[in-house]
Amino acid sequence: MKAPAEPDLRLVERFCDALWLADGLSRNTLESYRRDVTQFAAWLATDPGVGLLAAGPEHLHRHLAWQVGQKKAKPRTTGRLVSALRRFYRFALLEGLRRDDPCADIEAPKLPRSLPRSLTEAEVESLLAAPDAESDLGLRDRAMLETLYASGLRVSELVGLKVQQVSLDMGVVRVLGKGAKERLTPLGEEALDWIQRYQKLARPRILGAKKSDALFVTGRGGPMTRQAFWGLVKRYAARAAIRSAISPHTLRHAFATHLINHGADLRVVQLLLGHADISTTQIYTHVARERLKAIHAKHHPRG
Repeated sequence: MKAPAEPDLRLVERFCDALWLADGLSRNTLESYRRDVTQFAAWLATDPGVGLLAAGPEHLHRHLAWQVGQKKAKPRTTGRLVSALRRFYRFALLEGLRRDDPCADIEAPKLPRSLPRSLTEAEVESLLAAPDAESDLGLRDRAMLETLYASGLRVSELVGLKVQQVSLDMGVVRVLGKGAKERLTPLGEEALDWIQRYQKLARPRILGAKKSDALFVTGRGGPMTRQAFWGLVKRYAARAAIRSAISPHTLRHAFATHLINHGADLRVVQLLLGHADISTTQIYTHVARERLKAIHAKHHPRG
């Protein structure tokens, strides 16, 4: 493929700037949009005189066919590409750069609904009890696991917590989530108790003479990293005899699934998870439904 024309490259940057200003999207999401639209512009550059603003539905269809045929793109990849191009041409319409939308009749591929891996409540209890809370690092790890399960935070939100973001009096944590959107999430008495114990006993000893505003710290005085915490979760899962592969995100799934299993409203779970769209949260109703079917099949005399 040729390099995209300079006007198209400038247009892609203008599009990404508009997305960031309108939606406050994360760097990773913006980079994904930039990459997909730039790749389409590079593909168009092989056809003289056709750039992003001159492309028609036939170009989009041919590009998608090329993605599938030549690059062996999976449905999820082409679905993301269609989404990026839809956003781009919607931007072009709003800016008066085009009068029509070439994506109007383009359908994204149907994706199979994948149910997130969760944990049973008994498995969660075993995982939470796996760290040796008599040691300073074990107490820190127990407090982190309890916080994650009690709040449903993303792992990046957990390791990025500052001391001042946790209100022990109010029993909530103030989180800056995706798109720089702030939310307050309750912690519950159990998680609060472990955080208090950690802050009073373990954190000062782990830090020693070092200073840090991070809530969960390492011996070097810095915050815990996502990679390091991932390793800890895997180690404690093995200690708790949890055989399936899990990650910190599995506890977020467990948080949502167990709330819904116990009757929580879907809108409440959406707010707690920080989902912008409730359709993202609806996956957990399917998880809960699958579990109910399994319980019925196991325990009902005619299951």
